[in-house]
Amino acid sequence: MLISFRAWFYPLFALLSFSLFIASLGLGAMSIHPFDIFSSLMGLFGHLSDVKNADVVQFLILEVRLPRTVTAMLVGASLAASGVVMQGLFRNPLADPTLIGVSAGASFGAVSAIVLLSGFGAVLVSYLLPIGAFTGGMLATFLVYRVATRFGQTDTALLLLGGIAIGAVASAGIGTLSYFANDAELRDLTLWSMGSVSKTQWLNILLASPVLIISMAILFRYRSILNAMSMGEHVAYQMGHDVKRIKKILLILTALIVSVSVSISGIILFIGLVVPHLLRMLVGADHKHLLPLSMLAGAALLLVADIISRFVVAPAELPVGLVMSLIGSPFFILLLVQQKRASS
Repeated sequence: MLISFRAWFYPLFALLSFSLFIASLGLGAMSIHPFDIFSSLMGLFGHLSDVKNADVVQFLILEVRLPRTVTAMLVGASLAASGVVMQGLFRNPLADPTLIGVSAGASFGAVSAIVLLSGFGAVLVSYLLPIGAFTGGMLATFLVYRVATRFGQTDTALLLLGGIAIGAVASAGIGTLSYFANDAELRDLTLWSMGSVSKTQWLNILLASPVLIISMAILFRYRSILNAMSMGEHVAYQMGHDVKRIKKILLILTALIVSVSVSISGIILFIGLVVPHLLRMLVGADHKHLLPLSMLAGAALLLVADIISRFVVAPAELPVGLVMSLIGSPFFILLLVQQKRASS
């Protein structure tokens, strides 16, 4: 009965994601009818002649809204998957990539690329920014992991405290770089730090999507192992798993996913915390279902946030990262209250 109940969530979230995908393409300062959206998507294979203002509609959809929609779905799914892995790996609902410093380290690396390499041209920066983000995210992950691990065991409290420390250091570094940035760099840096998918170009997607898709595909191989890890490292070891090796692989994959996501969308908080926690209450803790459903739900949630961002301060747009913070902050406070009650 439980398996059939879980199975209903796959078509439900798939239909929800598809509906939000179409809504994201059609909603904004200029509303577009779903028929025109499908016609424009078919226009990828030729020029439209039966759609009113065909050139304008096709450009708006294919060059403006479709890249941001694809980015929102890709980043939402990636951040949700990383949250599932972190919570399963450390057996703590608060273990989010943001809270343990991965996002902060990736942000510092990306900001370093924006400020220090801007003189080499925008194209080169677009290639080097993911590398800078990955380097910063990996370094932060390594430092936090070393601080929190003793005798092969990872202390969750030390992990979170280490993440706070790394976040403080990264914030100081970002502030220093911002102080020396010129006006153009500071404008790009400010918009990027708020989290946004509105300026994403196809080049960014082509560079990031293979890494994110392959990394998430590799995570699927570890779904059963995550079930064992969630019961304790000793249990996983007794079941024949190489715990140290698995933890390193999963941490590297998580750092890679978060770093690349940060490089194309900026800082977007709480998806890796909110989505896995809610899905765990709905479908249980079995990662065979939790991981794929969280990916679908994460994509849908960030699409919702992106759509909301277009209307909150219309005709202007609010950065999607701010919308996600407004959505996720109350949930995080509620989660802390629940943890306090549970510990009492």
